[in-house]
Amino acid sequence: MDPSLLREHEAFKKRAAATPTIEKKKRDPEKEVVRDEPPKKKPKPPPVSSGPKMEIPNYKTISGSSNVRFGILTKIVQHMKARHQDGDDHPLTLDEILDETNQLDIGSRNKQWLLVEALPQNPKIEVTVEGKYIFKAQYKIKDKKSLLRLLKQHDLKGLGGIMLEDIQESLPHSERHLKNLQNEILYITRAQDKKKIVFYNDKTAQIPIDEEFQKFWRAVAVDAMDDAKIDEYLEKQGIRSMQDHGVKKLAPIKRKKPNHKKKQFKKPRDNEHLADVLENYDDNK
Repeated sequence: MDPSLLREHEAFKKRAAATPTIEKKKRDPEKEVVRDEPPKKKPKPPPVSSGPKMEIPNYKTISGSSNVRFGILTKIVQHMKARHQDGDDHPLTLDEILDETNQLDIGSRNKQWLLVEALPQNPKIEVTVEGKYIFKAQYKIKDKKSLLRLLKQHDLKGLGGIMLEDIQESLPHSERHLKNLQNEILYITRAQDKKKIVFYNDKTAQIPIDEEFQKFWRAVAVDAMDDAKIDEYLEKQGIRSMQDHGVKKLAPIKRKKPNHKKKQFKKPRDNEHLADVLENYDDNK
């Protein structure tokens, strides 16, 4: 064996023997003192860029400001409606409206919002050419004559009646005019929502009907039946449906198109093929 390797081996043993060793003792869990140490914080992940940061809106401020604006607009619309129903139909500027509603301290932002968005886009407010505001009613009626004319037009066109609440909103002093027209109009209460509908009382369409027939008519309950079930019931009773008794539309008559070509005149033909057979009786006399 190489003597140099032996010398290095011996030198390694001497160095290992000279180096002190530390023995790890086993921990005794009973003698070990438990210390309350704060939990170690986890390292935060590196931030991820997701474009420009968006400002988080303050919902308390937004809800409060929207409620304030809604209150301002509601007060204005109710005031304009009350003016219209009292007969005041002349338009007002925004400052005049705020003055009459005691809202001159609403601030510049809310005032700008009323001018640009709220009032022009409101279905119950109409902006005039001069930039003033009036109440926009459902129907343009001013007195009992215009109301009666409107009800007649609805009746003639088959549109039915008009909601009482729409008349009360549109017609100034509506209760007085409706009372004066009590013989010219009819009230019918709608079943689903109990709202009243006003109809024109066309007295020319009144037909005397036997009371017994009226009792039979009112005794038949057809609320839960549609047209198909009513037709089926009538057919079982031997009654044909009214759909067969309506005015039948005649099919359009197809007319022949005129022929503009000129007809050629045919001359009468001579009996040339009978020339040998024909006899002249004048020579035999």
